[in-house]
Amino acid sequence: MPKLQEVGERLAEEWVSARRPPAPSDAPQPHELRASDADRERIAQVLQDAHADGRLTLEELEERLGVLYSSRTLGELAALTADLLPAEEQPLNLDGRPVSAIFKKEQRGGRWVVPAEVAVTAMFGTTKLDFRDAILQNRRIVINATLVFGGLEIHVPEGLEVIRVAKDKTVRLTKQPTEPGGPVVEVRTTNFAGEVKVKEPPRRKRRR
Repeated sequence: MPKLQEVGERLAEEWVSARRPPAPSDAPQPHELRASDADRERIAQVLQDAHADGRLTLEELEERLGVLYSSRTLGELAALTADLLPAEEQPLNLDGRPVSAIFKKEQRGGRWVVPAEVAVTAMFGTTKLDFRDAILQNRRIVINATLVFGGLEIHVPEGLEVIRVAKDKTVRLTKQPTEPGGPVVEVRTTNFAGEVKVKEPPRRKRRR
């Protein structure tokens, strides 16, 4: 049975790869993006925690903090914590690869860099994209989703609109109000018995 599943996963990935649109060549890579002060403080906290529990000596802490505050890109920041935490707990996620859930569950979240186009595959599986703490490379993000008996779940913060485009029809998937010209996530699907869900923050109660 495991071998049959492995064969199914391989064939499914080959099928999806053949239909996946090429990535734009002129777009900057996640590790090339400029770091913000908030990102530096996020890394600094991880380094200080590592020193507090003995994973870094005082000399190592001071050395890495020196590098931290002179760093310019997200790639330089991410390298400072690579040996301190497992991949899923890193304070920065610069993985720009497609998100594939073939006979399993996969997610992308935390402080991750969202490219202008995101390829998502869910075949007999579920993918989750969490934009609540993400860095958007564009004001308009396009998700190219291949869903075959699979699901795509999108978590959004306030002000981020999600629309679904199918043929000549556009459907708004978010119910919360957004500002004109605000960021938009556009979902384009190759869909066979798949499902797209959007999770929004709870609405604020109006003051009386």
